[in-house]
Order: sequence, then structure tokens, then C-alpha cells
Amino acid sequence: MRVIETEIPEVKRVIPKRHGDERGWFSEVFRMDQLAERGIANVFVQDNQSFSAPVGTLRGLHFQTPPAAQAKLVRVLAGAILDVAVDIRRGSSTFGKYVAVRLDAENGEQLFIPHGFAHGFCTLEPNTMVAYKVDAYYSPANDRNIVWNDPEIGIDWPVSEAEAILSAKDKAAPRLAEAPELF
Repeated sequence: MRVIETEIPEVKRVIPKRHGDERGWFSEVFRMDQLAERGIANVFVQDNQSFSAPVGTLRGLHFQTPPAAQAKLVRVLAGAILDVAVDIRRGSSTFGKYVAVRLDAENGEQLFIPHGFAHGFCTLEPNTMVAYKVDAYYSPANDRNIVWNDPEIGIDWPVSEAEAILSAKDKAAPRLAEAPELF
């Protein structure tokens, strides 16, 4: 298993090794010991899964505030996404900056998103299924979001505002500068 830092070093690409033959392949997609050896020592307590039928489904930018902040380990089981992590740690040298990585079922790459980051993704293929581990339980009282197309963040999404398929919650999210509770 390889772990590679991104432009924001706390956000990491996780690349499990695949062992293949004429039947297909096998991969250990999660090994707590190997991740800990490579700097990801989070204890994951909940697995989440989402399914998005249409291309252009956009989920995010979501996060939970302390004490229920969540780190995530995200992977795609079917289809493909543009996965995005935005630094929302006030005082950080990368505050408001983001990392965007294509994740797909074919290559099996994962993205580790630590505490202090908002997370979102946009589906690139139909019938996309995303699975992710979190290190804190879902807490409705700590659930927050930031608008996906905040111009001050400037994420280069693969869809326009007219094409993006959003929940009512995500449409009504505040901009980063207006978000009262961050890190």
C-alpha cells in the first residue's frame, strides 16, 4: 500500500496494491497497521456508502464540527468521481485551498481527508457508488456544509451550476467566509 502526499500534505492519496492473474485481481483496500506506519493512525468507526445514478451529481462540501469532526477515507466501488477536500482550518497556510483527485473503481485509489477539511464530490460516470470510512459517528448537531461553488475557493468542478444535481441542503449552504463554525 502506497501513501502519497498531495499539494496539501495532510490530504493523502492511498493506493492499495492489486494482485492480478487471469481471474482478475485481489487487493487489501484497508490495513490499519500499514496506514498507521504511513502516518494515517485514525481509528475508523463507521462505513458510509452513497449511490448516484446520474452523471453530475454533486455532494458537498460537507464536514462535522468538533467534538464530532470526521476524518474520511474515500473510495469508489463503481463509476468515477472528482473528489475534493477543502482546508477550513482558520489560521492554516492553506486555508480555503483545495485538493481535487479523480477516484474510480478501475484504479482503486483512495483519498484520506483529515479533520479540518470539508469534503465533496461530483460523479463523472453514471451509477457511481462511493464508500468511505469515518473516524467519528454521524452527529446531526455537528453537521455543516459550505456551498460547492464558492468563488473564493474556486474549485474547478466538471459541471456548471446549471448541470450540477444538488440536494436542497447543498444549494442553501453558506460561503466559506460566511460559515460561522469552522476549525
